[in-house]
Amino acid sequence: MVNHEEEEEDIVWLDGSFFINDNYQLTSFTFGSHVLQLYCLHSASTDFDLTGQLVWPGAMLLNDYLSKNAEMLQGCSMIELGSGVGITGMLCSRFCRQILLTDHNEEVLKILRRNIELNVSSENPSCCAALEAEKLEWGNSDQINRILHKYPGGFELILGADICFQQSSVPLLFDTVEQLLKNRGLGHCKFILAYVSRAKMMDLMVISEATRHGMLINEVAGTRSMVGNLEGVIFEITLC
Repeated sequence: MVNHEEEEEDIVWLDGSFFINDNYQLTSFTFGSHVLQLYCLHSASTDFDLTGQLVWPGAMLLNDYLSKNAEMLQGCSMIELGSGVGITGMLCSRFCRQILLTDHNEEVLKILRRNIELNVSSENPSCCAALEAEKLEWGNSDQINRILHKYPGGFELILGADICFQQSSVPLLFDTVEQLLKNRGLGHCKFILAYVSRAKMMDLMVISEATRHGMLINEVAGTRSMVGNLEGVIFEITLC
């Protein structure tokens, strides 16, 4: 007869940290005349939820676009959705007056805050923005309202890079964007999305969700390009 107590004793329970790679490396990135340094991984943790530890292709696409169009950032307030390690925020900090970087994962938020500390130090005069990080799960009204209460003037720019790769999260993303856009009232606000195509179904879903939420989605001319072996494009999205 099997002794279940003995069977249970043979099971080795793995601590959650087993799935987390936190061996971050200080890495340099160049966009035009701007050189950024931040901590990131060069290969992912085994936990799918920790994809934000890497710099994704869409972030490279977005930063290249912003570095060539920096006038749109000058003196504005900005929020980024799915910031990951914060490479876009670090570039924007050289032009914007106020930046809020957000992510839903606590481990990713740790390295994001570490990169903020690195880039706002007194030894880095390039950073001119007020940089902060907050937890934000898309579609979470409590967290969205808390952010809007803290930033009552709202944001002039909403940024997102390579954040459409799970079908279940896309409606929640546009729910969140809609609330942020509407909070500006008559004030100017737009959502800039660096989109990398990985599946035709997702291509259609992004456009249909924007439309369903009462938004205009326009491809920025001249931005469609290959990012590695994938095709990427910049979209500008506003309320109708």
